[in-house]
Amino acid sequence: MAPEHALLDLQPTPARILAEVVDGLSQSPRRLPSKYFYDAEGSRLFELITRQPEYTLTRTELALLETVLPEIARAVGPALQVVEYGSGSGRKTELLLAGLEDVAAYTPVEISRSALEASVERLRAQFPDIGMLPVLADFTRAIDLPAPARPARDVLVFFPGSTLGNFTHAQSVGLLAGMRALLGSNGHALVGFDLDKDPRLIEAAYNDAAGVTAAFTLNLLRRLNREIGSDFDLDGFAHRAVYAGERMRIETSLVSLRQQRVHIGGQRFDFADGDAIAVEISQKYTRGSVAGLASEAGLRLSGWWTDADHGFALGLLAPD
Repeated sequence: MAPEHALLDLQPTPARILAEVVDGLSQSPRRLPSKYFYDAEGSRLFELITRQPEYTLTRTELALLETVLPEIARAVGPALQVVEYGSGSGRKTELLLAGLEDVAAYTPVEISRSALEASVERLRAQFPDIGMLPVLADFTRAIDLPAPARPARDVLVFFPGSTLGNFTHAQSVGLLAGMRALLGSNGHALVGFDLDKDPRLIEAAYNDAAGVTAAFTLNLLRRLNREIGSDFDLDGFAHRAVYAGERMRIETSLVSLRQQRVHIGGQRFDFADGDAIAVEISQKYTRGSVAGLASEAGLRLSGWWTDADHGFALGLLAPD
């Protein structure tokens, strides 16, 4: 059993990052893993994104969570181990932990050390009776949960922010199936879903006027240069985010602004003017598409709450 308040460090090594980057750039179309957006600077920039006027998702989700939390608490019951995927700053977590009954332990799983440590430090001060068992890891890989000192009755996986939308359909099913394995027979998963809406509103959220999202995207290249010794020229690439209506998703790329060559791990990658590297998708949902996705992972939609404009939803998933 891990000691209460211990940090379980399962962070990806530079060798793993290098292998994934080389593999992604060797594919057609080229791609980079979006999970590596979140170093200290990336986490800071993402928090700024959530405060931009065009990015309504976070504000909407916070307001919705505050409104429906009593219903959620009744549905999931007391004495839970709350496991959060991609915990970030923890603003939504504060609401959740305060609104649930007698939480036994909180296990955030986060790939950014700085974000994880800052969040846990703040939450530990606010909730001294809840065991804090942070895990520094890539939540897309299998994780053995640390056992809390005070046994929990069930597990609640918390996955807010529509982060599930950053994965392909097959990856999303796999991620939900991984959650299903943690839930046992009576646990739940509370997941955020950004709903399909006016494409103009969707595109604006990923192309804010202040350029914060563009800086966030380009910071991925800065991190790779620092951690795996690549030589991306940040002035040679630009952020591009467009809504693909037929697929109901935003597709974000880094686009080469000229002919250039990048060296990574002893290999070289040539780019022509206009060549794109896919870095992230942001899937939008309907209630029907969520129910179908959950079913493929052995889950059922047991609760569904939306804001007044039906732009965002919280879905409660239970073992089928």
